[in-house]
Amino acid sequence: MATFRHRALNEAATHQPGRYFAEEGPVSSYFGQNVLTVEKLQKYVSTNAYEAVLAAVKFGARLDRGYADEVAAGMKDWAMEMGCTHYTHLFQPLTDSTAEKHEAFITVKDGRPFERFNGSALVQQEPDASSFPNGGLRNTFEARGYSAWDPSSPVFLMDGTLCIPSVFVSYTGEALDTKVPELKSQQALSDAAVRVASLFDEKVKTVKVNLGIEQEYFLVDEALFNARIDLMLCNRTVIGHTSAKDQQLEDHYFGAIPSKVSCFMKDFETEAYKLGILLQTRHNEVAPNQFECAPVFCEATKAIDQNMMLMILMQKVAEKHHLKVIFHEKPFDGVNGSGKHVNWSIMTDTGVKLLSPGKTPMNNLQFLAFYASVLRAVYKHHFLLMTTVASLSNSFRLGGNEAPPAVMSVFSGSTLYGIFQSIVNMKDVKEPEGEQESIKLVNSIPEIFPDNTDRNRTSPFAFTGNRFEFRGVGSSQNVASVTYVLNSIVAESLNEFRDLVDELEAKGEERSNAVMSIVRKFTTESQDIMFEGNGYSREWEAEAKRRGLRAVSNVPDAYEVYHEPATIELFRKLDVLQPNEVEARFEILNETYVKKLQIEARVLGDICQNHVIPAAVRYQNVLIENIKGVMDIFGAEVETLCGAEVSTLRKISKYINDISADVEDLVEARKRANKISDIAMRAKVYSREVKEKMDQVRYSADHLEMLVDDEMWPLPKYRELLFF
Repeated sequence: MATFRHRALNEAATHQPGRYFAEEGPVSSYFGQNVLTVEKLQKYVSTNAYEAVLAAVKFGARLDRGYADEVAAGMKDWAMEMGCTHYTHLFQPLTDSTAEKHEAFITVKDGRPFERFNGSALVQQEPDASSFPNGGLRNTFEARGYSAWDPSSPVFLMDGTLCIPSVFVSYTGEALDTKVPELKSQQALSDAAVRVASLFDEKVKTVKVNLGIEQEYFLVDEALFNARIDLMLCNRTVIGHTSAKDQQLEDHYFGAIPSKVSCFMKDFETEAYKLGILLQTRHNEVAPNQFECAPVFCEATKAIDQNMMLMILMQKVAEKHHLKVIFHEKPFDGVNGSGKHVNWSIMTDTGVKLLSPGKTPMNNLQFLAFYASVLRAVYKHHFLLMTTVASLSNSFRLGGNEAPPAVMSVFSGSTLYGIFQSIVNMKDVKEPEGEQESIKLVNSIPEIFPDNTDRNRTSPFAFTGNRFEFRGVGSSQNVASVTYVLNSIVAESLNEFRDLVDELEAKGEERSNAVMSIVRKFTTESQDIMFEGNGYSREWEAEAKRRGLRAVSNVPDAYEVYHEPATIELFRKLDVLQPNEVEARFEILNETYVKKLQIEARVLGDICQNHVIPAAVRYQNVLIENIKGVMDIFGAEVETLCGAEVSTLRKISKYINDISADVEDLVEARKRANKISDIAMRAKVYSREVKEKMDQVRYSADHLEMLVDDEMWPLPKYRELLFF
């Protein structure tokens, strides 16, 4: 066996299950201990300062800078009591990850050291804006940018550092992160939702977005991960033949969690609980060595920040367990990839869930108004919403029979679908007769009462009782890059809904009739987005096309939606993004696509030229020596006696030649693409020509893996990576 692979397998065999972060007592005894809540801060600041922070957190009020020094000092005192020495503004640049620059509390005055944290340092930091993706918003010589504290998300401790959730903007105020448009979109949605909700309850003052973010991921032994340069540099395998056994028996899904994984899960859950992340679910996913965790719903900004924290935390804890967490959407060919299922709901400050139909949805006019508005929003901007999850890594997953199709549709469930069809056709909606039927099993099993909506795993955007579940989001993605679009399109739709109701009321229409009239209008116009069937089927592909629904067939082509007037105007009128900020995101998406595919292409060439071909040549020489030896002894009988060896030798020789030629073609394709100055056009060439050449190289490499002596193959195989 190849030395490096052999060493990695031997090392992996020594990694045993164990706990490193176990805590005594129930979770409630240490839950949130590393979070500085407003209630904890009250101990360190005056009543006035406390109330100012409370207003900023609960109602979005602007924090008076006059209190900033006092609040900063209070944060420092709490952090130092917890053993903290540094602070950082934690922000989310346009990389789908987080960024941080640590500063020490320690300083010196008159030769005496002491700790200090003042209000100006709390309120803003100045990281280098030009070194992050900016899409042309900043030049290298215009490097100044600001991170500013976001009081809506709690301050916390991680690795002995006080982490202050922040936004990130340029010197001239453009958003250089995902959080600024997310916060603006939440405000736009709240304003629009209040306008509609006030038709039914004038006491409503604000509407909040709540999220539940399910996180899927793969685990791989650290030693085997390090023996695969493609996993190290690309977070996915650019070559690799499928294992004889993978997920076809469907025995991994919800199966018994392996001991090594269970220990890891318990440890990262313990650390997550300390950060106030209320994780509730853990289980095996469909693919081998694929798993999922999910928290309880919470307010959107907090949910997004906690998901980003959780991803960092999982990677840190995995190191202790000699594991690597892989968030890539498709790290292994032939088995299911990973996503983030984003459960999205809206609720008033009076405690009403606006997407909860209650026991009699047909009589719940408010629910119908909001549901119809979401339908209209998703229909009108279905391609934009689908494009928010389009990336190089997610393109390997979407559209396969493992993830939602690459065309948007809304699943409502038979009950609601029937109601809306009755509304469209202006027919009376009949109440269900009698009580809800239960599912009766054997006597020892309690009755099961089914929901009004089944779950459709093939739908990208499914209604699941009191919320919508967007299943297309990639596992490595920052959810904010999706939800600011979703919030915006729904805000636009709700504003249109209220405007139309006002017009009818001005003409003398009774309010409930006016509302129902617009519900019917929106539903009728949006019927083509409603689909109750199998989204994986070929029939739906044809039907979606007939309905005029646009599918994401090529990622860089899809990005052109950011140039469409409807997209630019949507963000401009809601003050979520200005046209130059939209253009910047278009540039960054294309640039990221090119860079990631460029890295993968270079890694693929490296692996094939320096690992695959040498291993194949070594085995080729073994076969040649074997055939020569037989010929020396048996002469002309060699063709009969060594038929299998000769056939294998021919196949190996062909694949070696094919790989060599295809790698050269791949290099030339990259060179041609790199000469294209326009980044959008370059991305399109990469998506077609470069990606196609990579597929050709992989085809030959994967076939060689099945021919070359297992002892000589240099890279850990799928059967070793996917099974502990």
